[in-house]
Parts: sequence; structure tokens; C-alpha cells
Amino acid sequence: MNANLDAGGTASKAELRAEAQRERILRAAQKCFVEHGFHAASMANIADTAEMSAGLIYRYFENKNAIILAIVERQLQLLSEDIRLNRRFDLAADLARNYGHSDADDGRGMSAALLLEMSAEATRDPQIAAALDYFDATMRKAIGDWLTRSPEAGGHGLPRDAAPARALLLQCLVEGLKVRETREPDLDRAQLEQALREFVSALLRH
Repeated sequence: MNANLDAGGTASKAELRAEAQRERILRAAQKCFVEHGFHAASMANIADTAEMSAGLIYRYFENKNAIILAIVERQLQLLSEDIRLNRRFDLAADLARNYGHSDADDGRGMSAALLLEMSAEATRDPQIAAALDYFDATMRKAIGDWLTRSPEAGGHGLPRDAAPARALLLQCLVEGLKVRETREPDLDRAQLEQALREFVSALLRH
């Protein structure tokens, strides 16, 4: 979703404005989907939240499906950037710290409620199901690459034959934590981090 660059490598003002408008619409849509559910949220709701006309929104997205597909694409881009970080970090502490903070104002996080809405809609809409399948497969590969990358390159040096199963486990863990947020938003962080350290230690064991 990056704006096109001109011959000098710089995006035009019109392209930057269009990109900003799309981002404004996507943030408003995420808020509406979380508050009202995918089906109950209307284009009029999204327009009101974005403080723009519905007609302007239709210039960028033909319907709600197009918006939710764009949200999936954006999350994939953001998460792919995160997983490619060439550094080691404390995974257990990071997961514990981010617990309950996936509704960030910067739009980087996908809230548990939005994830559940998308997953439910995927059971009814083949296009959204295909987008989420691609998202899952792409992220699983990215996590596997990170796990097998050498420690010097910011990875964990796991054997390649172990990576697919470990990547799947980590993906399930992250999604499970998001769902848990909806039921225990005030879960004791110290207890959570202790439990995560035990799991992560086994996950990264050679």
C-alpha cells in the first residue's frame, strides 16, 4: 500500500494525500468493526468515524470486504517488518509486555476482537478466507526463517527440520494470547511472563 514514487524516488503530494486518506479509513473501519462487529458496522458508520463522506470512502474501497482485505494486507506488512528485525530480543518479556495492548492508536496492532471478527467472517467468505490463509502461511514462513537464522543475524539457529512445527506453535501462542485478552484483560503480567518463559525456553531449545 506504499505510495508510488516518481522518477526521482519521491511520492507526489496527491499520492501521499491518497495514502493518508486510506490509512484514515482503515483506522476508522478497525474501530467500527471492533465496536459493532463486521456485519453491523456500515459504510456510514465508518464514514462518520473517519469524519468524511461515504462517497469519498467509495473512491478508495468498493465495499466492506475491500476494507477488511486491506486491513489484512496492512497487518501482514507490519508483522513482516517486525519479524525481520535482525536482533535478538527477550521473546517472553515482549509477549507479556504487549499483552492487552494490541489496540494501539498507531494502527500497528490487530485487536483480539478484530481477529475474531475476521476469523468468523472467513468461515462465510471465501475471499477473506483466502486472504487469511495467505497471511498465516506467509507469517509462518517468516517466523520459521527467524528461528533458523544464525544468532549473529538475530535468529536462534534452530535446525531447519524443527522450524515448521515451532513456528506453528508460536503462531498459535500469539493468537491464543490475543483471545485470552478478551477474557482476562487484567491477567497478572508477572505470572504470564513466568509461564511464557517456560514455554519459550522449550520452544527455542535445540
